[in-house]
Amino acid sequence: MTDLKLFNSLTRQIEPFVPVHPGEARVYTCGPTVYNYPHVGNMRAYVFADVLGRTLSWKGYKLTHVINITDVGHLTDDADAGEDKMEKMAAEKAQSIWDIARHYTEAYWADVEALNIRQPAKWSVATDYVEEMLEFAKSIADKHCYELESGLYFDVSTVEDYGRLARAVTEEGEGRIDTVEGKRNAADFAIWRKTPAGEKRQMEWGSPWGKGAPGWHLECSVMGEKLLGFPFDIHTGGIDHREIHHPNEIAQNQAFCGCGGLSDATNSGAKMWMHNNFLVERSGKMSKSSGEFLRLQLLIDKGYHPLAYRMMCLQAHYRSELEFSWEGLEAALVRLKRIVMQVERITDTEAQPEAEHPKFTPMLAKFDDAMADDLNTPLALTALEEALAVKKVDAGIKRAVIEGMDEVLGLDLFGIDRKALRIRPKAAQITEAEIEDMLARRKAARAEKDFATSDALRDELAAKRVEVMDGDPLGWEWKLVQ
Repeated sequence: MTDLKLFNSLTRQIEPFVPVHPGEARVYTCGPTVYNYPHVGNMRAYVFADVLGRTLSWKGYKLTHVINITDVGHLTDDADAGEDKMEKMAAEKAQSIWDIARHYTEAYWADVEALNIRQPAKWSVATDYVEEMLEFAKSIADKHCYELESGLYFDVSTVEDYGRLARAVTEEGEGRIDTVEGKRNAADFAIWRKTPAGEKRQMEWGSPWGKGAPGWHLECSVMGEKLLGFPFDIHTGGIDHREIHHPNEIAQNQAFCGCGGLSDATNSGAKMWMHNNFLVERSGKMSKSSGEFLRLQLLIDKGYHPLAYRMMCLQAHYRSELEFSWEGLEAALVRLKRIVMQVERITDTEAQPEAEHPKFTPMLAKFDDAMADDLNTPLALTALEEALAVKKVDAGIKRAVIEGMDEVLGLDLFGIDRKALRIRPKAAQITEAEIEDMLARRKAARAEKDFATSDALRDELAAKRVEVMDGDPLGWEWKLVQ
């Protein structure tokens, strides 16, 4: 196998993966703030983290993967002013903040399952670690923090190389940070936010600095150290975290460990920081303020299997921007369907994982090289397709090869069939059974050269928005169109 190399955002270089603990891989992924449904752009981060974890397993490492659930502390502008996202949504919905957190956590987990993302070793929920956050804050307060009327603030000038991860300690980079009266430096951030006088929050705890709640950045430092130990191997997140959240997390880690500068990446708390790029959607419906924003359930309601979106993500490198379009999603679905149709030919065969066949050697090498080269999933997909195209080989060996590749890509190729990938909008006016019956009658009519009946049935199907694809080589296929 080829040695694994990954892009480290902290050094901006491709580096060999050398685990802190031999034979192990410890990974922390920034999870969702559960104040609303995740949009498909959010979910790209978890597909990426899942592929990373699957690749580490493929390479033989014992994986410990932690994903956090933020149910407290995240403000509406990612900075130190504005409303708490959780409190704001609870007020809008006139519900308990705990009910809000539970509902949106379960919605997120449903998306995780739909996208065939593996369960991490631990879902770490922020409010389960408030006592540990208080102890962490107390341990760094004297040397690195100062108190204002609004809370306890971290002085970023007390650690070396603040902002190196973002590579932008500029006025533009600090534009997202609101001014808080009394802050020593524009980039200083809240460790603990006091509840304003005369107010009561649904989530608040006592502290040496008054009643309040932890700052958003604190939770990840605490849970990463508690569950994985400093330094751990890899910290992942979306590229938006690279500018403020992760630099602040790193500063806290440096303070807690008494570490020096970031020329030694382990001083950051993790040896590697990895970030997936944005999913771009030109219509503006990625924003959660847009009403019917692009969440996974919307794709499902429009008839697309969620694994078509996973395929869409895999077709682009995780560090590249990926543009979302319905045409692109349908193209990914068609590609997935073609692969599944080939897989169906070997589904009834027992895999022979111990056997080998020289015809598969170049495809396996290509696949392994691709994944070892900073998770090059587009190239790995072509290796999978080349392996499926191999003819005159034992089907059991072929199945073992494809199963191994799919264990990394996570497309559930032996768990879905072609029918499951049909486009079936929720609002369809016709059932699958009715479609199948009409297609059977149409096929019989064509066999008898009764083209008038055949055309009439096709027109009737079209009127009900069923598109028939007569050229399908494995039998007539159909899809429901919007």
